[in-house]
Amino acid sequence: MGIRFGWIVAFVSVALAVTFAWSSLRGTRPVKLSNRLQPVSDVPAFHLTDQTGQPFGLDDLKGKIWVANFVFTRCLGPCPLLSSRMAELNQKIGRAGKGVELVTFSIDPAFDTPDVLAAYSKKLGAGSDRWKFLTGDPAAVQSLVVQGLLQPLAKEPDGTPAHSTRFVLVDRDGRLRGFEDGNDPEVVQKLLMDMGDLIRENPLP
Repeated sequence: MGIRFGWIVAFVSVALAVTFAWSSLRGTRPVKLSNRLQPVSDVPAFHLTDQTGQPFGLDDLKGKIWVANFVFTRCLGPCPLLSSRMAELNQKIGRAGKGVELVTFSIDPAFDTPDVLAAYSKKLGAGSDRWKFLTGDPAAVQSLVVQGLLQPLAKEPDGTPAHSTRFVLVDRDGRLRGFEDGNDPEVVQKLLMDMGDLIRENPLP
């Protein structure tokens, strides 16, 4: 009887310990990242112009986690959807997004001047603090998008830009860390989770 009672006490003690451990860890995510978010390459330095007409480049993103996408204002294809999802991301980040930046690159920079981008960003309720819309020399944009951010960029037979619908994730050290499909209905939630992982990996002081 005494031995049996001892086993019961031991079992209850182990069960309580497991329950406590589970309660302590529940809701947490490991800091170790999956292979999907391992560094891919360094984003090269670039110098473009934002929607306010001010110079903007990689140095302005130093120490920030940022998400990039690619659109052009005359687009009748996927761009309105991509922009609306970036706007949703901007809204959901809210005031908690310290150290986070959103960057939209125009892949029709000859038409998308700063004034055009300013009007476009206003329609999206973007503001200019966290969400930048960039334009500049077409050759510089082409090189950055294709060689720097590893996204396809070409021309349709009618001259319309053909571009990536992916969102690109970059860490605080300027390293390309991953991609999310802009056509995915859950892309905003996935980006929020990705950014959360990078924040946990390298939190602000």
